[in-house]
Amino acid sequence: MPKQNFNEKLIARLKTNPDFVDESGELLPAAVKDHAWKLNHDLIKFLLSDPEIKSTFFDEIDGHWVFNHNTFIDYINEKNFLANSYTQFRNKIGLNIDGKFLPERGEVSLVWPYKDCVLEGGQTKEAEKRKEIFFNEILAQDEINQMFDPKVLTNWKRHTTEGEQDVTDIQRDDNGTIRENLIIKGNNLIALHTLKQQFRGQVKLIYIDPPYNTKSAANTFAYNNTFNHSAWLTFMKNRLEVAKSVLAEDGILVVAIDHHELFYLGALLDEIFSMENRMGIISVVNNPAGRQDAKFFPTAHENMLFYAKNIEITELGRLSLTDEKRRDFKYEDIYGKYKLNGFMRRGDNVRKEDRPNLHYPIFYNEITKQTYLERQSDDDIKIFPIDDQGIEKCWRWGRDTFALRKAKYIEVKKIKTRYVIYSKLYEDEYEGEKAKTVWNKPYYSGQTATQGIKTLFGSRVFSYPKSPYVIRDVLEITTKPGDIILDFFAGSATTAAVAHKMNRQWITVEQMNYIETITVERLKKVVGKKVKEEGRLLEDIDYDTGGISKSVNWQGGGDFIYCELMQYNQAYMDKIQVAQSSEELVALWRDIAENSFLNWYVNAEVPEEAVNDFTALGDLEAQKHLLAELLDKNQLYVNLSEIEDADFAVSEEDKVLNSEFYEIR
Repeated sequence: MPKQNFNEKLIARLKTNPDFVDESGELLPAAVKDHAWKLNHDLIKFLLSDPEIKSTFFDEIDGHWVFNHNTFIDYINEKNFLANSYTQFRNKIGLNIDGKFLPERGEVSLVWPYKDCVLEGGQTKEAEKRKEIFFNEILAQDEINQMFDPKVLTNWKRHTTEGEQDVTDIQRDDNGTIRENLIIKGNNLIALHTLKQQFRGQVKLIYIDPPYNTKSAANTFAYNNTFNHSAWLTFMKNRLEVAKSVLAEDGILVVAIDHHELFYLGALLDEIFSMENRMGIISVVNNPAGRQDAKFFPTAHENMLFYAKNIEITELGRLSLTDEKRRDFKYEDIYGKYKLNGFMRRGDNVRKEDRPNLHYPIFYNEITKQTYLERQSDDDIKIFPIDDQGIEKCWRWGRDTFALRKAKYIEVKKIKTRYVIYSKLYEDEYEGEKAKTVWNKPYYSGQTATQGIKTLFGSRVFSYPKSPYVIRDVLEITTKPGDIILDFFAGSATTAAVAHKMNRQWITVEQMNYIETITVERLKKVVGKKVKEEGRLLEDIDYDTGGISKSVNWQGGGDFIYCELMQYNQAYMDKIQVAQSSEELVALWRDIAENSFLNWYVNAEVPEEAVNDFTALGDLEAQKHLLAELLDKNQLYVNLSEIEDADFAVSEEDKVLNSEFYEIR
């Protein structure tokens, strides 16, 4: 049978699986390859069901058929596998090299989201799902020249309680470390490389909530033919490797993830940070009722992976008192509020024979309320550590410690006919409790986070935000005031908002356009603004009082700097993303060919036959994707080394601020 007929049969059969086609019924090669890499049973059974397909992609060994997944994937990758207008256009314009699509040769993953639908206000139920679709391109190492060089930063603005102001200087401490809260707009991989020179080894905590790469409602990474499992891992690997370089030696990385990529991400983190530096995995119950649309187990939690850069010198703090725990400190004396703990030991090794030196009598005088180690009068009551079953046990302290601490820390109560000895724990001496592996407080729920966003903005402008209380507790056990926090998936700015209220320095990055309407606006509300009365500024500040504000006594204040990676080809990416028609894209293509940096292997002309193939695609998303591939990704943003190039028209103000940021003398 001719190869083309075999192609047609294979494609037609693959299209019968709904997992392998998009909404228009077109085959998704990435989804097919993803199933092949995972040795998916359904795919293998399907391939075995046809004799010709079986003989092509399986080897017979001693009567057993073994799936040759490398042969199958190479076949899917072959440029003539989908011999349609899409392939024809790529061939004519130069996007196929050595018989393979560019993504198959690549090692660096860049992502451009081009659509982000925001929920309308006034809804009574979740009528829409947030949808983000991504242009993903994986680049080979030989195509990366200047991509990771520092970039020119532009559009500088400082936000304070007195409103937006010009940036005139950049604050540093005595060690030369930048001491500014920063929000940067741009591709986060490139932004991380821009930041690494100034913040290498300075960041105490990196907290990220990356796209999950699932098909679920909570997905923030659409599963389509431009992003698959292996590309997602590449995407994460690139960012985590450079992020590690900015972590302090005693710094900690925390990654939030659901179960779909948990094991693969864990293996990746073990590779980058080493298994020995894995501190633990926390389950955060963010939906106590569970997602009822799950096929098997309704998902009620997500995970946080904790990794140290150097676990030998890393310390983890404790959680401070919650309002619920604070109510336990219901007694008070001259030393302050306290709670009572039984003075008799509980748990293992608590019997007299286990610790005989901790088994001794304590004498109590009911009139004077004093305790002694020796009898002082006939009225003294002798008390031994004996439980309700008559088992002889031990006290918590030895005799010497008891003698030193009893005046302040020991209290005796009569319970029915027995006298019970308690030790006092004062609220101001409470060291906190160790964070457990399950976090299930009600305020950790996604509903709490969503309600907070609705209160701030008047509507649900962002789907699936993190609870600020989760971030608060992460920061509490990993950082101290003044430490630097980095989140390069800013989203609705929960991490930055919480860090600001807890007096931590923060850096956050976002490439989506909602950075100006949601991310920045939320942080402006956190800082607050001075109240005006009859045109006169008062000392009062109107600030965000929601979320953790009450628990940390937030009163508003502080400031932050906003800036952007200066665009070049990225400006064309933005235009591609908002285009509404094929005609608009063709016009943009001609503009790109004349005025932008194209990939070296792309035909700089715009041949009419290629235009015809481009138009014949009929799929606006596919056309946008193809047009984006023409652009040289080394020139997405203006390199710092080209700041004096007149073609880029960098302003004098930007030159001064970049010199100060990068310490150029």
